[in-house]
Amino acid sequence: MPFTIIRQDITKMKVDAIVNAANTDLQMGGGVCGAIFKAAGAYELQAACDKIAPIKTGEAVITPGFALPAKYIIHTAGPIYHQWKADQCRQDLRSAYLNALRIAEENHCESIAFPLISSGIYGYPKEEALKVASAAIQEYLADQELEVYLAVFDMASFAISEKLLGDVRSYIDEHYVITNHMTRQKLTDSERVELLESAQSFKSLAPLIQAPPCDQNLDSLINELDASFSTMLLRLIDAKGMTDVEVYKRANIDRKLFSKIRTGKGYMPSKRTALALAAALKLNLNETNDLLNRAGYSLSRSQKFDVIVEYFIINGRYDIFEINEVLFQYQQPLLGR
Repeated sequence: MPFTIIRQDITKMKVDAIVNAANTDLQMGGGVCGAIFKAAGAYELQAACDKIAPIKTGEAVITPGFALPAKYIIHTAGPIYHQWKADQCRQDLRSAYLNALRIAEENHCESIAFPLISSGIYGYPKEEALKVASAAIQEYLADQELEVYLAVFDMASFAISEKLLGDVRSYIDEHYVITNHMTRQKLTDSERVELLESAQSFKSLAPLIQAPPCDQNLDSLINELDASFSTMLLRLIDAKGMTDVEVYKRANIDRKLFSKIRTGKGYMPSKRTALALAAALKLNLNETNDLLNRAGYSLSRSQKFDVIVEYFIINGRYDIFEINEVLFQYQQPLLGR
């Protein structure tokens, strides 16, 4: 998958390069930086860093990975956060990501793993740091092919919009928890009424359950029940006026995987990939279910993963990276391959 969030110790990742959230003097520090130095071999890595230090905030340099599973370590200096110069901090943080990605490309790396730069002792607010990281990586991947990971060691170091989480949580409460109670437990009529009235306190269920109407120019496509997944996907791409590249980039899947799906020959995508393609095409709920059915899947109210994805589809929010951030927060599989 081109860009994914993963909960893992970055020093143990088998990628071409990992990124060190370095200081400008490239000296061994604490946190992620200290862990990388210790895992790589502090003496050898410090000697290599001394030859290329210092660097400026936002710049990036490369050294061997030494004892790490990764071939290279790319060192980049993120900004120390100050609210009174937030705009400059944002530009410097964006540069740190982009410069690290460019060095990875120059050294023929096919995979790279980042920590959430500056979000530790440098004090960058985690939610904002994640937004900058996601935007910079997406910008780079719009024109390049590279497997990028954002490695999060623990959930405390990961933060997304509380408003978005609250909205998703409410939707799950209405459509996942209540569905499970009503189908898995023997409830009295009064208990059923109480649960439904509780859901109504958020908003009426009916408008949410009803999918938005299909685009008129897609109705005829949906009615072609004998079309395979790959055939229908190509027809939908044409109907939406999109290119293959636009679709697989928006779906956050790599070109090779998309090529397998495109050529058909009996290949069926995973459910996560099929949903990613539906989001990339901005399909409504009816269209999404139709496309899923052609790959042998369906959305289920008894699966939290499905309910979360359904929330985004119904609300017309098709940013794969935003969807994956919420899925990661709920410890669910991410969309894509």
